[in-house]
Amino acid sequence: MFRRILVANRGEIAQRIIRTCREMGIETVAVYSQADADALYLRQADETICIGAAPGSKSYLNIPAIISAAEIADVDAIHPGYGFLSENAHFAEVCNSCNIHFIGPDPKTIDAVGNKANARSMAMSADVPVVPGSDGPVEDEQTALKVAQRLGYPVIIKAASGGGGRGMRIARNDPSLVSGFHAARTEAEAAFGDSTVYVEKFVENPRHVEVQILGDRHGNLIHLGERDCTIQRRHQKLVEESPSSSITQETRVAMGAAAVRVAKAAGYHNAGTVEFLVDRKNDFYFIEVNARIQVEHSVTELVTGIDLIRQQILVASGERLPWTQEQVQFRGVAIECRINAEDPDKDFQPCPGVIEMFVPPGGPGVRVDSHGYSGYRIPPNYDSMIGKLMAHRATREQAIRTMLRALDEFVIIGPKTTIPLLRKILNHPDFRNGDHDTGFVERYFGARPPTTIARDSQ
Repeated sequence: MFRRILVANRGEIAQRIIRTCREMGIETVAVYSQADADALYLRQADETICIGAAPGSKSYLNIPAIISAAEIADVDAIHPGYGFLSENAHFAEVCNSCNIHFIGPDPKTIDAVGNKANARSMAMSADVPVVPGSDGPVEDEQTALKVAQRLGYPVIIKAASGGGGRGMRIARNDPSLVSGFHAARTEAEAAFGDSTVYVEKFVENPRHVEVQILGDRHGNLIHLGERDCTIQRRHQKLVEESPSSSITQETRVAMGAAAVRVAKAAGYHNAGTVEFLVDRKNDFYFIEVNARIQVEHSVTELVTGIDLIRQQILVASGERLPWTQEQVQFRGVAIECRINAEDPDKDFQPCPGVIEMFVPPGGPGVRVDSHGYSGYRIPPNYDSMIGKLMAHRATREQAIRTMLRALDEFVIIGPKTTIPLLRKILNHPDFRNGDHDTGFVERYFGARPPTTIARDSQ
């Protein structure tokens, strides 16, 4: 077992990791930027080290600074959380070369699934359905046009490397395909140093359902059910729930088995997520693998009773999973709402600044994971999420009612937040009936439709 872990992240996920480490008797070292000097998680760690200025490139993405902090603090392992360096194969390699355990998949696995074109081929080899698209990377606009015309518009151009929504464009005709192709390549080169792109059919208004996977270093690999992440704005998640209210039991079983096949094909261990799109006919299509813990892992924890951070640490230290697939049990329904410091009435404009009053809700069935507190200054340099509010009940209707009660109790004075919009979403009849898709927020609440796609990031 590890003696000391450095948490290479910030905010609620840093706090979440530190809490589990404390329960496991593991010392923690928290790193922070100058902008996070008053962060709540710093009070809970055993040691804190400033690693640079506010911009992520000078702190949470600064590999030499993080490794130096780890060596100075004499840690056994580094937990990257989500976002930042969590899916950076080079960072994982550097950790290993410095005899520091990286709490996540092996660098080769991160590389393999991080390239979306490769991951797509891997899924096909594992007999997992994928969205129709190009046979590998697309090198020039003429080839892209031929692929798009064969598939039929709309299509989406995707960067093969990286994430965070960069290097992706939706095209609905030939001119937008040409401009989108070059824009995606330019953006991908600038963001990831790799201009490789490929083309897929764009599935309009599907459900977005992902499967949590967990594997050890001894070849044991299981899934922990699915999460429905369909409620999004500009492809950034707002509400997540487990289990999905829209898929059949037959689809649920098939999707879980497909996720495990993809993970086994990648030689995957530790925690990860296999993401799918689901159409109105309950047909599902693989889209990507996220080789890290995700923001919404908490809803899986609630319905399974499994501490995923704890399991990440145990797996990284060489322990075997204590369950087979048949032993995993699911209880009730969990819903998570992301509380972001944003103004939904102004196209989700970020609202950094001081939280004058912060009073989280409580009571039966409620969990709050947040780094917010009264007097905390939300920095403008990072993701706008200031907390996650979760409700866990026996049925979906009960979970919705508990969530609405908790949203009413949540007091945040100072910045604008997504709480008023979340109330509207949960009260909407289409959400209550489970009859919604990824276009729900744009359709009913006037958010600007996406031209790019974004993923969890800090």
